[in-house]
Amino acid sequence: MDKDYVKWHKEKRRINNAHDRVFYNEREVWFCHLGENVGFEQDGRGDTYLRPVIILKKFNNEICWAIPLTKRVKPNRPFNFVLSFHKGVRSTALLSQIRLVDVKRLKYKVGTVSLSNFTSLKEKIRRLIA
Repeated sequence: MDKDYVKWHKEKRRINNAHDRVFYNEREVWFCHLGENVGFEQDGRGDTYLRPVIILKKFNNEICWAIPLTKRVKPNRPFNFVLSFHKGVRSTALLSQIRLVDVKRLKYKVGTVSLSNFTSLKEKIRRLIA
């Protein structure tokens, strides 16, 4: 499938110029403008290139580490972490796709991961990069 990088760059310019930074916290799940990316990097979807992400680390009011989520449950894979942020709905955090994002990319909050799930997620990332 061909990717439309020209369309994404127009949208990225609009996001940069029009969006204020939102108030956010670690553990929250936000829809984020991830864009049209290269190869196997996780893309956003739709006209505004949105994908849910979990906020892993808040560095300041401008940037954070975010991990893209997918609806597909992919257990027992070393670079994935299955979690739930809505009752009865499971998602997979794609740990290998962690990325630094400007908070201008965050569109709207959709949930919060439980403290126990978030602690387990952080521990799995520690083991992954150690």
